[in-house]
Order: sequence, then structure tokens, then C-alpha cells
Amino acid sequence: MKLFPHAHATHPQWRMAAGLVLAQLRALMTRGDYAAAPTLGLLYITDHYAAEAQDILDHLGAELPEITDWTGTVGVGISASNVEYFDEPALAVMLCELPPDQYRVFSGVAPLASGAGMGFEPHTALVHADADMPELGEMVNEMAGRMGSGYVFGGLSSGRSQAVQFALAGNGNVKGQGGARGVFSGGMCGVAFGEGVGIVSRVTQGCQPITPMREITTTQGNVILGLNAEAALDVLLKDLDVTLAQPDTAIEKLRGTLAGLIARENVADGISVARTGNFGADVVVRHIIGLDPGRKGIAVSDQVEPGMRVAFCQRNPAAARADLVRICAEIREELEPEEMTLATATALAMSEAESQPHVARRIAGAVYVSCAGRGGPHFGAPNAELQIVRRALGDVPLVGFFAGGEIARNHLYGYTGVLTVFTAAAE
Repeated sequence: MKLFPHAHATHPQWRMAAGLVLAQLRALMTRGDYAAAPTLGLLYITDHYAAEAQDILDHLGAELPEITDWTGTVGVGISASNVEYFDEPALAVMLCELPPDQYRVFSGVAPLASGAGMGFEPHTALVHADADMPELGEMVNEMAGRMGSGYVFGGLSSGRSQAVQFALAGNGNVKGQGGARGVFSGGMCGVAFGEGVGIVSRVTQGCQPITPMREITTTQGNVILGLNAEAALDVLLKDLDVTLAQPDTAIEKLRGTLAGLIARENVADGISVARTGNFGADVVVRHIIGLDPGRKGIAVSDQVEPGMRVAFCQRNPAAARADLVRICAEIREELEPEEMTLATATALAMSEAESQPHVARRIAGAVYVSCAGRGGPHFGAPNAELQIVRRALGDVPLVGFFAGGEIARNHLYGYTGVLTVFTAAAE
């Protein structure tokens, strides 16, 4: 598998940005180390271009007729190799060369079909969803359940204007697509991959626990009433060393506090705290949306039930940086061959700043979906988050977006990053 051609550009006029992107893509496709015959395009645009989404897709499809399938979405920001575009008009494209029988684009009008007689069994999927979709968590869980691996990855469209998703299969000539032209608002779109497409994916958390993990013993709806059989609000106030008698101080600390939850079914299997002190992937972080002094309860932005675990946490840039480096290192470790020639070992030992994509890394391309509240501003400098990824993985082809919620496995996360790489077979 060769490297996936990728390109990105910013310009007040979308046609100029598209022209710059097309020039970059065509130049890469003439190079021997890049794929020359891709058929699947990943397209991400910032919300400045949302109103022109259909025109952009039509234009790219006309200029790249060999790309028969497209998927992607809009974000308040988008990412590419080493670059983040926030609050500016920009687009990023990656062209994937995959076996045609190993992927299927799906949308609300052309749902994912699989099973006996369909000739395709989904193993995992890249999904883009509307944050306003009813029962979103259940939809993500249902989609993951349809995958052979039980794993999906992606995120929720974000932006200050219309949330749109791209999903176009076979230039529209597929059953169910009808007259749809590939741009949708609402629902869930994406692309499913067969088992023959190699994928490695990791979740990095952006919050650090500040309390021990405790069992939730009493609940009502989304209100935690008991923690380890004690009144939940009393436990929280003690943890934060505040009292409701001093409301200003208490409110200030509570505003910066979140709840990290582990579902009952993951309690036995999950590792709740990674080596860096961050949460593991089994933890989903939710806002504290209110207090119930009468019942001494804590309301969170998700349904809770007895048997779950919770630890209170805070956003922490230093821990988020360390955890991002950790997942990149895990991906590299998984992909690097056990036995290496001298030339391969020398290439992998190069400083990250000068390392180029190398066959030994076995990465054809990457998709990075990060929380809209992360990015350079959270990590201390423009482009800082993507620069961390580049230093750790090398200058691999990468596109992605900053989401209103991140999707990995069968969970909907917040304040996280989901890094997924497409891998080539070992030589």
C-alpha cells in the first residue's frame, strides 16, 4: 500500500483553495511513493465553507473523476499534516487507494448494507454524525455493533452554521442514493471498511483525574445520588475542599470540574488510568450540569446507573500532551517490524523533525478527530497539537477535523482525540 495523496489550503474564495488542493494532489500522484489510482476521497471543510459544501463536492468530483466515492464533514476547525485551521476558510482532502470490495460509503438515504448475499462484511467504520441527532449515543452503539470488530471511529460535525456531511458512492449510481448529490444535513454518514483494510486506532484523553475512582451506588436518571454509599454531593464538596456556605468559591471550582464515567460492563475490563495519569479509553467525560442540595445529588450530562464508576477530573494541557505522545508511541510500536535491516533501523532512528514517511512505518495515511476545545489554543501555541502528532509519527499523510464530540469503539467522547492510521501489510 502506497502513501495516500493529501492536500490542504486556505483562501477566502473556496475555488482558489480547491485549486491549490488539486494542484498538490496531482503532483503527489505522479510520485512513485504515492498512490496513483485512489478511488475514495476524504473531505473536510471549515464552517466558513459550509454554505458552499455542495459546490465544493461537485467541483472536486468533476476535477477528480477517478474518485468515485467521497465522505467527510464540516468542523469549526480542520487539521492536516502539521497544520490546524481554526476560524478561517480552509479545506483538506486525502485520497485513499483501497481495494474496491473492502469499503462502502453509506448515508441516511443509502444505508450500510451487509450480510448474506451483499458481498461485504463491515469490520470497522469512519463515521460523521450530526450532534442534534436524537438518541445519538444509541445510534453510535448500534453502528459499532454491526461491525465485525465492534469498533467505529470519527466524530460529530461542528461549526457556527449549518452542519453538513459528505457521502457520495459511485457518483450517485447506487441503490438508495437516488437523486442525492452527496451533501447531507442531519443523521449519520461515513465509510465502512472490510477486514482487509488494516487500521490501528487509539483514543487520547484530555482530562486528568483529581479524585479516586468510586462506585456509583444510587442514581435517578442523570443524577448521581450516592458514591460508595455516601451522599454524592458531600463527597464532591469534600474532594474539592469547598462548601456551599461560600458559593462563589464553590462555583468557581465546580465550573472547572467534570465527571469521568465508566459503564458497568467496562468496570471489570477497563484500565481507567493510563501511565501518564490520564484516563484510559474506557472512561467518558461528561459535564456536571447542576447540583441538587435537597437530595445531595450531582447532575451530569448523561444517564447514570448503579454499578458505574466515576472520578472527578479537570482539563489539563500537560497531561493531554503526554497522553497524545503515548498513543502515537503505541501506534508506532505496534507497526514497526520486530526484525529490521540496518537501513530500516537507521530510518526509524532519525530525529522526528527530519523523518519522512517510510515503508518501515507501514502507515499509508491517518485521520485525526480532536475535540473543538483542544487544538493549538489548548496545547499552548498554533498548530501545537498536530505538531505533536507529526513529531511522534513522522510526516505521514493526515487529515481530520475538530469535532463537537468524538467517536471511538461504541462510545461518544468529549475532550479527546481519536487517531486512526491506515496500515500497509508487513513486508
